[in-house]
Amino acid sequence: MAHKKGLLKKEEERVLVLVADIDNDLYRKTRISGPLLGRVQVLNGATQLALADPEDTDSNAMFQAVKLHDDLRKDGYVVNVAAITGSEDEGYEADREIIRQLELALERYRADSCVFVTDGAGDNRILPLVEARVKVNSIKLVVVKQAAGLESTYFTVLEKLKEPHYARIIFGIPALVILLFAVSYVLGAGWEIPAALIGLYLLVKGFGLENAFLESFRGFGFSIDRMSFVFYAAAIVFIASSFLIGLGNYTSELSVNYAIAAAYGIEGFLLLLPVAMVLYLIGRIIDTKSRRYLFRNFRYGIYIGSSIIVWVLMFSFVEWIAGQIYFSQFVDFAALAVIIGVGVSSAAGFMRNRVIRKRKLKDKLVVNELGALIGKVGGIDMKRGRFVINTSFGNPVNYNIDRIVEISDKVVVK
Repeated sequence: MAHKKGLLKKEEERVLVLVADIDNDLYRKTRISGPLLGRVQVLNGATQLALADPEDTDSNAMFQAVKLHDDLRKDGYVVNVAAITGSEDEGYEADREIIRQLELALERYRADSCVFVTDGAGDNRILPLVEARVKVNSIKLVVVKQAAGLESTYFTVLEKLKEPHYARIIFGIPALVILLFAVSYVLGAGWEIPAALIGLYLLVKGFGLENAFLESFRGFGFSIDRMSFVFYAAAIVFIASSFLIGLGNYTSELSVNYAIAAAYGIEGFLLLLPVAMVLYLIGRIIDTKSRRYLFRNFRYGIYIGSSIIVWVLMFSFVEWIAGQIYFSQFVDFAALAVIIGVGVSSAAGFMRNRVIRKRKLKDKLVVNELGALIGKVGGIDMKRGRFVINTSFGNPVNYNIDRIVEISDKVVVK
């Protein structure tokens, strides 16, 4: 019997049953590396993981994936099964590894659709990464029945605390807070500096700024083979010097007034900070040039403009608090900083947009930094700062222009 145009029969549709182990328990506990491709490999990996740690839910998800594979095959589908793994970090590195292994699985099986097997809500954050590369027809949530009781929940929590990702949050952060207060007590700096550092951390964490901060240090490394090593090392020396100067200013003025002491401390810290920032950016520019990611330097120009505004505002504010300038001068410095910062950022953004228009991105292939193909550029909206990628699976994906790191015969995105 003929079928409707655009639809596949059971015996024609190629289905991939996919299960993901984001924190890579499989390798940590069995030394088996992903991806596991095919029923035999997935079943063996699940068995080995269950033997190594019978309480790990990832093994249950793998067994469920094998069962779904068998059921779909009995129903007449052309079906394969694969298990992919991420990284202990569960951040950018885990997502990058998940994408790499997923694309290997799709290259092997050429699936038309996917059944995504998950053992909890944590896996759902990678669902958009999967959907950008293959159509997801179904999601199967695996719930371990024995974990429903209070006693089992208690043991589940204990097991989670053994994993590095959760241990860093539960034990690492309180330990760091205690150490900060201990060091501050020994130096006689009081409780204000540790409290300020904790508040700054919570502010960064609360507004989700840690990803942007970590991304700015992506590729940062100390290697004598790289010229940027000298600039990174010098930047760290200047930052350390800034901290010591600020601490010295704070303790010397502590007997006068807490507010004035804090102002002098921040002033001392900010004094050498522009030098450290310039040295760091020079190192980053050298790294991007050696990796032929010159387009990324436009983004550093925008960062410089924003940094000028923030630094001048903070420096002039503490100068005013310390009584070294009048309020009218503070306002003048703030206005000047905004004008210069916006000018630098606008110039860098204008040059970036001009390069994008000249390169004519339309229909260019788009790859990630690992060289994996994402799709083709379908359209560009310069006003909104976005462009559309038509993936090979027919799913249009919107990307921010800031994610472009290089343009040649292909567009490289992060």
